[in-house]
Amino acid sequence: MNKGITVGLDLGDRYSHICVLDNQGEILEEGRVRTTEAALRRKFGTLEACTVALEVCGHSPWTSRLLEELGHTVVVAQAAKVALIHHNRNKGDRVDAQTLALLAHANPKLLWPIRHRGVHTQEDLQVIRSREALVEARTKLINHIRSTVKVHGERLPSCGSDAFAGKMAAELPEALKPVLSSLLEVIGDLTKRIRAYDRRIEELCGRYEETERLRQVPGVGPVTALTFVLSIEDPHRFAKSRDVGPYLGLTPRRDQSGDVDKQLRITKAGNTYLRKLLVGCAQYILGPFAPDSALRTWGLARAARGGKNAKKRAVVAVARRLAVLLHRLWVNGAVYTPFPQRSMAEEVV
Repeated sequence: MNKGITVGLDLGDRYSHICVLDNQGEILEEGRVRTTEAALRRKFGTLEACTVALEVCGHSPWTSRLLEELGHTVVVAQAAKVALIHHNRNKGDRVDAQTLALLAHANPKLLWPIRHRGVHTQEDLQVIRSREALVEARTKLINHIRSTVKVHGERLPSCGSDAFAGKMAAELPEALKPVLSSLLEVIGDLTKRIRAYDRRIEELCGRYEETERLRQVPGVGPVTALTFVLSIEDPHRFAKSRDVGPYLGLTPRRDQSGDVDKQLRITKAGNTYLRKLLVGCAQYILGPFAPDSALRTWGLARAARGGKNAKKRAVVAVARRLAVLLHRLWVNGAVYTPFPQRSMAEEVV
Protein backbone atom coordinates (compact mmCIF):
# COMPACT_ATOMS: atom_id res chain seq x y z
CA MET A 1 0.00 0.00 0.00
CA ASN A 2 1.10 3.56 -0.67
CA LYS A 3 1.82 6.24 1.86
CA GLY A 4 -1.13 8.45 2.70
CA ILE A 5 -3.30 5.47 3.63
CA THR A 6 -5.73 6.04 6.51
CA VAL A 7 -7.28 3.19 8.49
CA GLY A 8 -10.32 3.31 10.76
CA LEU A 9 -10.20 0.53 13.36
CA ASP A 10 -13.35 -0.07 15.44
CA LEU A 11 -12.15 -2.29 18.30
CA GLY A 12 -14.39 -5.03 19.69
CA ASP A 13 -13.86 -7.70 22.32
CA ARG A 14 -13.55 -10.54 19.77
CA TYR A 15 -13.41 -8.91 16.36
CA SER A 16 -12.44 -5.43 15.17
CA HIS A 17 -13.76 -3.83 11.99
CA ILE A 18 -11.41 -2.12 9.55
CA CYS A 19 -11.95 0.53 6.90
CA VAL A 20 -8.97 1.47 4.69
CA LEU A 21 -8.96 4.72 2.68
CA ASP A 22 -6.53 5.75 -0.04
CA ASN A 23 -4.87 9.17 -0.16
CA GLN A 24 -7.98 10.58 -1.86
CA GLY A 25 -10.32 9.38 0.88
CA GLU A 26 -11.82 6.56 -1.20
CA ILE A 27 -12.49 3.17 0.40
CA LEU A 28 -9.90 0.58 -0.59
CA GLU A 29 -10.83 -2.21 1.77
CA GLU A 30 -13.32 -3.14 4.49
CA GLY A 31 -13.31 -6.18 6.72
CA ARG A 32 -12.65 -7.43 10.21
CA VAL A 33 -9.82 -8.98 12.17
CA ARG A 34 -9.62 -10.78 15.49
CA THR A 35 -8.80 -8.51 18.42
CA THR A 36 -5.64 -10.34 19.39
CA GLU A 37 -2.02 -9.26 19.26
CA ALA A 38 -1.13 -12.01 16.80
CA ALA A 39 -3.95 -11.17 14.36
CA LEU A 40 -3.35 -7.41 14.49
CA ARG A 41 0.38 -7.93 14.06
CA ARG A 42 -0.24 -10.04 10.95
CA LYS A 43 -2.65 -7.49 9.50
CA PHE A 44 -0.70 -4.29 10.19
CA GLY A 45 2.83 -5.71 10.24
CA THR A 46 2.92 -5.96 6.44
CA LEU A 47 1.60 -2.43 5.81
CA GLU A 48 3.77 0.57 5.13
CA ALA A 49 3.48 3.35 7.67
CA CYS A 50 -0.08 4.72 7.72
CA THR A 51 -2.45 6.59 10.03
CA VAL A 52 -4.70 4.39 12.16
CA ALA A 53 -7.66 5.90 14.02
CA LEU A 54 -9.36 4.01 16.84
CA GLU A 55 -11.65 4.84 19.76
CA VAL A 56 -10.77 4.98 23.44
CA CYS A 57 -11.76 1.67 25.02
CA GLY A 58 -10.39 -1.16 27.14
CA HIS A 59 -8.35 -2.51 24.22
CA SER A 60 -7.02 0.82 22.97
CA PRO A 61 -3.96 1.12 25.29
CA TRP A 62 -2.25 -2.11 24.24
CA THR A 63 -3.50 -1.83 20.65
CA SER A 64 -2.10 1.70 20.20
CA ARG A 65 1.27 0.61 21.63
CA LEU A 66 1.36 -2.36 19.24
CA LEU A 67 0.52 -0.27 16.18
CA GLU A 68 3.12 2.36 17.08
CA GLU A 69 5.67 -0.41 17.52
CA LEU A 70 4.85 -1.49 13.95
CA GLY A 71 5.65 2.03 12.72
CA HIS A 72 2.15 3.47 12.28
CA THR A 73 0.81 6.83 13.43
CA VAL A 74 -2.02 6.18 15.89
CA VAL A 75 -4.89 8.56 16.61
CA VAL A 76 -6.88 7.56 19.70
CA ALA A 77 -10.25 9.28 19.41
CA GLN A 78 -12.60 10.44 22.16
CA ALA A 79 -15.76 9.15 20.54
CA ALA A 80 -17.96 10.74 23.22
CA LYS A 81 -16.86 14.17 21.92
CA VAL A 82 -17.50 13.31 18.27
CA ALA A 83 -21.20 13.63 17.42
CA LEU A 84 -20.79 11.78 14.12
CA ILE A 85 -19.81 8.69 16.12
CA HIS A 86 -21.53 9.09 19.49
CA HIS A 87 -24.93 10.25 18.17
CA ASN A 88 -24.99 8.46 14.83
CA ARG A 89 -28.48 7.02 14.26
CA ASN A 90 -27.03 4.42 11.92
CA LYS A 91 -24.40 3.35 14.44
CA GLY A 92 -22.60 0.07 13.89
CA ASP A 93 -19.09 -1.38 13.87
CA ARG A 94 -18.69 -1.03 10.10
CA VAL A 95 -20.07 2.53 10.10
CA ASP A 96 -17.89 3.53 13.07
CA ALA A 97 -14.77 2.24 11.29
CA GLN A 98 -15.71 4.28 8.21
CA THR A 99 -16.34 7.41 10.26
CA LEU A 100 -13.04 7.07 12.12
CA ALA A 101 -11.17 6.70 8.85
CA LEU A 102 -12.91 9.61 7.14
CA LEU A 103 -12.39 12.02 10.05
CA ALA A 104 -8.75 11.00 10.47
CA HIS A 105 -8.22 11.50 6.73
CA ALA A 106 -9.83 14.96 6.84
CA ASN A 107 -8.18 16.20 10.05
CA PRO A 108 -7.19 14.05 13.07
CA LYS A 109 -8.03 16.97 15.39
CA LEU A 110 -11.72 16.36 14.62
CA LEU A 111 -11.42 13.18 16.73
CA TRP A 112 -10.28 15.03 19.87
CA PRO A 113 -7.27 12.67 20.12
CA ILE A 114 -5.73 11.61 23.42
CA ARG A 115 -2.50 9.81 24.24
CA HIS A 116 -2.49 6.82 26.55
CA ARG A 117 -0.20 6.72 29.55
CA GLY A 118 2.97 4.66 29.60
CA VAL A 119 2.95 0.98 30.51
CA HIS A 120 4.52 1.44 33.96
CA THR A 121 2.17 4.30 34.79
CA GLN A 122 -0.82 2.15 33.80
CA GLU A 123 0.45 -0.69 36.00
CA ASP A 124 0.91 1.58 39.02
CA LEU A 125 -2.54 3.10 38.48
CA GLN A 126 -4.02 -0.39 38.75
CA VAL A 127 -2.90 -0.49 42.39
CA ILE A 128 -4.99 2.60 43.12
CA ARG A 129 -7.96 1.37 41.10
CA SER A 130 -7.87 -2.05 42.77
CA ARG A 131 -7.85 -0.40 46.17
CA GLU A 132 -10.82 1.74 45.18
CA ALA A 133 -12.72 -1.36 44.03
CA LEU A 134 -12.23 -2.91 47.48
CA VAL A 135 -13.27 0.33 49.21
CA GLU A 136 -16.48 0.47 47.14
CA ALA A 137 -17.26 -3.17 47.89
CA ARG A 138 -16.74 -2.57 51.64
CA THR A 139 -18.93 0.53 51.56
CA LYS A 140 -21.77 -1.39 49.88
CA LEU A 141 -21.59 -4.14 52.50
CA ILE A 142 -21.55 -1.64 55.36
CA ASN A 143 -24.57 0.18 53.92
CA HIS A 144 -26.36 -3.14 53.47
CA ILE A 145 -25.82 -4.09 57.11
CA ARG A 146 -26.93 -0.69 58.38
CA SER A 147 -30.09 -0.70 56.25
CA THR A 148 -30.93 -4.28 57.25
CA VAL A 149 -30.66 -3.42 60.94
CA LYS A 150 -32.73 -0.27 60.41
CA VAL A 151 -35.53 -2.26 58.74
CA HIS A 152 -35.82 -4.27 61.97
CA GLY A 153 -36.37 -1.14 64.03
CA GLU A 154 -32.83 -0.65 65.38
CA ARG A 155 -29.86 1.52 64.46
CA LEU A 156 -26.13 0.86 64.58
CA PRO A 157 -23.91 3.54 66.18
CA SER A 158 -21.60 5.71 64.11
CA CYS A 159 -18.28 4.12 63.31
CA GLY A 160 -15.45 4.51 60.82
CA SER A 161 -15.17 1.98 58.02
CA ASP A 162 -11.80 0.63 59.21
CA ALA A 163 -13.18 -0.28 62.64
CA PHE A 164 -16.67 -1.31 61.54
CA ALA A 165 -16.13 -5.09 61.48
CA GLY A 166 -14.64 -5.19 64.99
CA LYS A 167 -17.00 -2.79 66.74
CA MET A 168 -20.29 -3.83 65.16
CA ALA A 169 -20.01 -7.53 66.03
CA ALA A 170 -21.37 -6.83 69.50
CA GLU A 171 -23.93 -4.30 68.27
CA LEU A 172 -25.88 -6.54 65.90
CA PRO A 173 -29.37 -7.58 67.04
CA GLU A 174 -29.40 -11.22 68.18
CA ALA A 175 -31.96 -12.19 65.53
CA LEU A 176 -29.72 -10.87 62.74
CA LYS A 177 -26.35 -12.18 63.91
CA PRO A 178 -26.64 -15.52 62.05
CA VAL A 179 -27.34 -13.59 58.83
CA LEU A 180 -24.95 -10.64 59.11
CA SER A 181 -21.95 -12.05 61.01
CA SER A 182 -20.47 -13.58 57.86
CA LEU A 183 -20.71 -10.18 56.14
CA LEU A 184 -18.79 -8.61 59.02
CA GLU A 185 -16.06 -11.18 58.46
CA VAL A 186 -15.90 -10.23 54.78
CA ILE A 187 -15.71 -6.54 55.73
CA GLY A 188 -12.87 -7.31 58.14
CA ASP A 189 -10.99 -9.18 55.41
CA LEU A 190 -11.55 -6.31 52.94
CA THR A 191 -10.18 -3.85 55.50
CA LYS A 192 -6.98 -5.90 55.85
CA ARG A 193 -6.56 -6.01 52.09
CA ILE A 194 -7.19 -2.26 51.78
CA ARG A 195 -4.49 -1.63 54.37
CA ALA A 196 -2.12 -3.82 52.35
CA TYR A 197 -2.84 -1.65 49.29
CA ASP A 198 -2.23 1.45 51.43
CA ARG A 199 1.24 0.14 52.22
CA ARG A 200 1.90 -0.51 48.53
CA ILE A 201 0.77 3.02 47.70
CA GLU A 202 3.19 4.42 50.31
CA GLU A 203 5.96 2.43 48.65
CA LEU A 204 4.99 3.79 45.24
CA CYS A 205 5.05 7.34 46.62
CA GLY A 206 8.69 6.68 47.48
CA ARG A 207 9.33 5.97 43.79
CA TYR A 208 7.52 9.13 42.71
CA GLU A 209 9.33 11.75 44.78
CA GLU A 210 7.12 14.55 43.44
CA THR A 211 4.26 13.23 45.57
CA GLU A 212 6.05 14.60 48.64
CA ARG A 213 5.62 18.15 47.30
CA LEU A 214 1.90 17.59 46.87
CA ARG A 215 1.47 16.08 50.35
CA GLN A 216 2.66 19.33 51.89
CA VAL A 217 -0.91 20.59 51.47
CA PRO A 218 -3.10 19.61 54.46
CA GLY A 219 -5.76 17.13 53.40
CA VAL A 220 -3.75 15.72 50.49
CA GLY A 221 -2.72 12.19 51.40
CA PRO A 222 -0.72 9.52 49.57
CA VAL A 223 -3.68 8.23 47.53
CA THR A 224 -4.59 11.68 46.20
CA ALA A 225 -0.98 12.69 45.58
CA LEU A 226 -0.10 9.48 43.73
CA THR A 227 -3.33 9.51 41.71
CA PHE A 228 -2.65 13.12 40.69
CA VAL A 229 0.92 12.34 39.57
CA LEU A 230 0.04 9.15 37.70
CA SER A 231 -3.07 10.59 36.05
CA ILE A 232 -1.30 13.69 34.71
CA GLU A 233 2.01 11.86 34.20
CA ASP A 234 3.74 14.79 32.49
CA PRO A 235 3.11 18.15 34.21
CA HIS A 236 4.63 20.06 31.28
CA ARG A 237 1.77 18.97 29.00
CA PHE A 238 -0.06 22.01 30.42
CA ALA A 239 1.17 25.45 29.38
CA LYS A 240 -0.41 26.94 32.51
CA SER A 241 -1.41 25.43 35.84
CA ARG A 242 -4.90 26.84 35.32
CA ASP A 243 -5.39 24.38 32.45
CA VAL A 244 -5.52 21.49 34.93
CA GLY A 245 -9.00 22.50 36.15
CA PRO A 246 -10.69 22.10 32.74
CA TYR A 247 -8.71 18.90 32.10
CA LEU A 248 -10.20 17.33 35.23
CA GLY A 249 -13.73 18.54 34.48
CA LEU A 250 -13.87 21.01 37.37
CA THR A 251 -14.90 24.04 35.29
CA PRO A 252 -18.52 24.96 34.42
CA ARG A 253 -19.92 24.16 30.99
CA ARG A 254 -21.02 27.13 28.89
CA ASP A 255 -24.00 27.57 26.59
CA GLN A 256 -23.16 30.67 24.58
CA SER A 257 -25.11 31.95 21.59
CA GLY A 258 -25.41 35.61 20.66
CA ASP A 259 -26.28 37.62 23.76
CA VAL A 260 -26.97 34.47 25.80
CA ASP A 261 -24.08 33.14 27.87
CA LYS A 262 -25.27 30.54 30.39
CA GLN A 263 -22.96 28.99 32.97
CA LEU A 264 -24.00 25.39 33.61
CA ARG A 265 -22.74 22.58 35.82
CA ILE A 266 -19.14 21.41 35.65
CA THR A 267 -18.11 19.40 32.60
CA LYS A 268 -17.02 16.31 34.58
CA ALA A 269 -14.44 15.57 31.90
CA GLY A 270 -11.24 13.66 32.57
CA ASN A 271 -10.43 11.29 35.41
CA THR A 272 -13.55 10.72 37.53
CA TYR A 273 -11.72 9.19 40.48
CA LEU A 274 -9.12 11.97 40.70
CA ARG A 275 -11.90 14.55 40.56
CA LYS A 276 -13.65 12.71 43.42
CA LEU A 277 -10.45 12.71 45.49
CA LEU A 278 -9.89 16.44 44.95
CA VAL A 279 -13.47 17.20 45.97
CA GLY A 280 -12.92 15.13 49.12
CA CYS A 281 -9.78 17.14 49.89
CA ALA A 282 -11.73 20.37 49.31
CA GLN A 283 -14.40 19.24 51.78
CA TYR A 284 -11.69 18.67 54.38
CA ILE A 285 -10.11 22.07 53.67
CA LEU A 286 -13.47 23.76 54.26
CA GLY A 287 -14.29 21.54 57.24
CA PRO A 288 -13.86 22.26 60.95
CA PHE A 289 -10.58 20.40 61.45
CA ALA A 290 -8.46 21.86 58.65
CA PRO A 291 -5.73 24.40 59.50
CA ASP A 292 -6.21 27.96 58.34
CA SER A 293 -4.92 28.84 54.87
CA ALA A 294 -5.54 31.28 52.06
CA LEU A 295 -7.40 28.58 50.13
CA ARG A 296 -9.65 27.81 53.08
CA THR A 297 -10.36 31.51 53.70
CA TRP A 298 -11.20 32.03 50.03
CA GLY A 299 -13.47 28.99 49.94
CA LEU A 300 -15.37 29.95 53.11
CA ALA A 301 -15.89 33.47 51.78
CA ARG A 302 -17.24 32.02 48.54
CA ALA A 303 -19.64 29.76 50.43
CA ALA A 304 -20.80 32.70 52.57
CA ARG A 305 -22.07 34.53 49.50
CA GLY A 306 -25.19 32.42 49.66
CA GLY A 307 -27.33 31.52 46.70
CA LYS A 308 -28.34 28.18 45.25
CA ASN A 309 -26.01 25.33 46.29
CA ALA A 310 -23.48 27.87 47.58
CA LYS A 311 -21.60 25.34 49.71
CA LYS A 312 -21.38 22.75 46.93
CA ARG A 313 -20.20 25.37 44.48
CA ALA A 314 -17.56 26.49 46.96
CA VAL A 315 -16.31 22.91 47.39
CA VAL A 316 -15.93 22.47 43.63
CA ALA A 317 -14.22 25.87 43.32
CA VAL A 318 -11.75 24.93 46.07
CA ALA A 319 -11.11 21.57 44.37
CA ARG A 320 -10.33 23.42 41.16
CA ARG A 321 -7.92 25.80 42.88
CA LEU A 322 -6.37 22.88 44.73
CA ALA A 323 -5.63 21.15 41.40
CA VAL A 324 -3.92 24.33 40.19
CA LEU A 325 -1.92 24.57 43.43
CA LEU A 326 -0.78 20.94 43.26
CA HIS A 327 0.35 21.32 39.66
CA ARG A 328 2.26 24.49 40.53
CA LEU A 329 4.00 22.82 43.48
CA TRP A 330 4.91 19.90 41.23
CA VAL A 331 6.36 22.04 38.42
CA ASN A 332 8.11 24.65 40.56
CA GLY A 333 9.25 22.33 43.34
CA ALA A 334 8.28 25.08 45.79
CA VAL A 335 7.59 24.77 49.50
CA TYR A 336 3.91 25.04 50.34
CA THR A 337 2.95 28.16 52.28
CA PRO A 338 -0.60 28.49 53.64
CA PHE A 339 -0.61 32.27 53.04
CA PRO A 340 1.70 33.01 50.09
CA GLN A 341 0.86 36.72 49.95
CA ARG A 342 1.59 37.12 53.65
CA SER A 343 4.95 35.33 53.23
CA MET A 344 5.91 37.64 50.37
CA ALA A 345 5.08 40.70 52.49
CA GLU A 346 7.22 39.40 55.36
CA GLU A 347 10.17 38.87 52.99
CA VAL A 348 9.85 42.46 51.75
CA VAL A 349 9.87 43.77 55.31
